[in-house]
Amino acid sequence: MVEPRVPGSGTDRRLELPCGETIDPHEIDLGMREYTCSCGTAHAVVTDVHPPSRFFPESLVSVLRETIETADEFDQFGTPHLMGVVLEEFPDRTAVHDASGDGAVGYSMVWISDFDARRLHEIVVELVVELMEHAISHAEDDHSRTQFESQMLEFDVSEFVDQYRAQREFETEHDRAL
Repeated sequence: MVEPRVPGSGTDRRLELPCGETIDPHEIDLGMREYTCSCGTAHAVVTDVHPPSRFFPESLVSVLRETIETADEFDQFGTPHLMGVVLEEFPDRTAVHDASGDGAVGYSMVWISDFDARRLHEIVVELVVELMEHAISHAEDDHSRTQFESQMLEFDVSEFVDQYRAQREFETEHDRAL
């Protein structure tokens, strides 16, 4: 006799992490920012429901949404796009799980990286700054280009991440948008 089950509750639900360990994606909850792995390291965890303001102030997220047109199923620029950039840069250091068919987890996509949450935050900021530098290099306004370049010379990614994480209270799952 066939045993009834909840969709997505099969025994084959395993996610291989970049370190080679495997986990059940149901171990990831929506408030999780890091997974303490049996390999002895902490892996950053990002789900599609985490807002981009996890990494940047809402004011910058608004600018990114206004200026970046998406050509996919998402309504606007968001966390999946940020993680896509990370995945493109670090494909072997980021595991992805599509849980869109699993109503038991609360997210559709999860990315687990080989980096801890703080280092991943730095990487996301660095990659977005690179995208912004590339975009401004095509600007016709020399003053804007020069002004942006001088501001970037003074921008300290590590200091930004420290200050932003302190303001967002990343020590708990109840962090708040700025």
